[in-house]
Amino acid sequence: MISFSCACPDRPDNGEDQRAGIIPQDVEFEALPDLDMEVKLAEFAEFELTSNLDHLTVDERAILPILFEAASIMENIFWKQAIGNKEDFLNRIKDEKARMFAQIHYGPWDRMNNNEPFLTNIGLKPEGANFYPDDMTKEEFENFTDPDKTSQYTLIRRDEDGNLKVLWYHEAYRVQIEKAVDLLRKAAEISENDGFKNYLNLRAEALLTDDYKASDMAWMDMKNSNIDFIVGPIENYEDQMFGCKAAFESFILIKDPDWSSRLQRFAALLPSLQTMIPTNEKYLKDAPGSDSDLNVYDAIFYAGDCNAGSKTIAINLPNDPEVHVAKGTRKLQLKNSMKAKFDKILIPIAKILIDPVQQKHVTFDAFFANTMFHEVAHGMGVKNTVTGKGSVREALKETYTSIEEGKADIMGLWLVSRLREMGEISDGELMDNLVTFSAGLFRSSRFGTASAHGKANMMRFNFFEEHGAFTRNDQGFYTVNMEEMLEAMNILVDKIMTIQGEGDYEAAKAWIEADGNVSESLEYDLNRLNDYGIPVDIYFKQGPDVAGIK
Repeated sequence: MISFSCACPDRPDNGEDQRAGIIPQDVEFEALPDLDMEVKLAEFAEFELTSNLDHLTVDERAILPILFEAASIMENIFWKQAIGNKEDFLNRIKDEKARMFAQIHYGPWDRMNNNEPFLTNIGLKPEGANFYPDDMTKEEFENFTDPDKTSQYTLIRRDEDGNLKVLWYHEAYRVQIEKAVDLLRKAAEISENDGFKNYLNLRAEALLTDDYKASDMAWMDMKNSNIDFIVGPIENYEDQMFGCKAAFESFILIKDPDWSSRLQRFAALLPSLQTMIPTNEKYLKDAPGSDSDLNVYDAIFYAGDCNAGSKTIAINLPNDPEVHVAKGTRKLQLKNSMKAKFDKILIPIAKILIDPVQQKHVTFDAFFANTMFHEVAHGMGVKNTVTGKGSVREALKETYTSIEEGKADIMGLWLVSRLREMGEISDGELMDNLVTFSAGLFRSSRFGTASAHGKANMMRFNFFEEHGAFTRNDQGFYTVNMEEMLEAMNILVDKIMTIQGEGDYEAAKAWIEADGNVSESLEYDLNRLNDYGIPVDIYFKQGPDVAGIK
């Protein structure tokens, strides 16, 4: 695997955050004796991140090398958040293949196998990664009275007396942040696109202050740039203790003008679609903004959190619910990464597990639509509880990401079916979406219970199985039952909307514990996929040279 690194070394932050990290010190690592690292590496299919750059302007081409350098800084910060000192850790791994596997997973834990360690001298992964002291208990955190302790942009550390303290990201990673800010401002000076220029300048300021709202608003207004650049602390998946700390990442994206033009008409329909969701109307008051936009991109660089383990193929941002209400969200479909997963993973899965009569319904257009409307669905539904428990994210705590991913998947399928009824989608047929969705359950269930996406897929698989949405024959093939699946879809949309609207943490937790696991029959079929050597996910050969940037 080839990845790009900036010239700046991964050096100490001059005392800002001197925590060593969560990896044992003064020991060497090697692959566990019962693991064949060549087989483990084969779980990931290599894919080169390239795109057609012919439509870029001169200034856009000049900006790209700067963005690569800034993105690589986000990569280094994420390593700090995930484990601590990257170079020290990697240098202590004896075997080259084990070291490469550790780079894919950003640490010694297999993100696709419930965070099981794959190296010697390694214990269980701390739920809070490197965001919290590894000796901190949940009770100690609850008793900690600093109001900034639950901010997405703070680390929790200990002071000289051993008491908990808050450390803001811009303080903890000051050296890297200041370098990234300089690069963003340099790119802004070159850009001739007013929207992109404004976003880069505001994002630079946000990195210095940990206040991202203004830059999120500016990103929403950035409609006509051929380049998109996502940078900073974004998602909360890495924090599995409380689900509140955001991890650093970056994408460099090139717009596909032709595919993007096909999707524009859907954005205007979102407010009316919100009123049609099959649930109690009291959960439908947080109408999505009508300023949402849908666009298609090729990714040419993933850095940090988005590159760890399973690779993102579509994006719905910003995450701020206030921005959702004011402006909606932007839904970015990463077509080249999506096509790679479809060709290298989904089609082989379908040939083994889907009824041969129905395999013709597994299509890239259906996969693209299901994935796109998953991201659209993130911006819909309920954002604030109707019970006075605050936002859904706050009320559901660490269960939020699994419940939200489940909502996005099932509501995305509902959106596709509704738009087909309205005549807004006419390519192919509804059965394409249903069968492709079902094949996708097997693909995403392989992410394991350590992933919010994996848990959500297992919960949905078990729900559909219980409601007869599909049946499995003696040959191990699954057949989708259209009417039962559509009925189960509506019931499941309502169930999730109710949990979110009520802020019912106990119900969410109980559901995840009961159904967020692999059943015996599903485990058997997932093992069949492994026996056939079907990759679990992809990893990237990427960087300026791969993308054709000089």
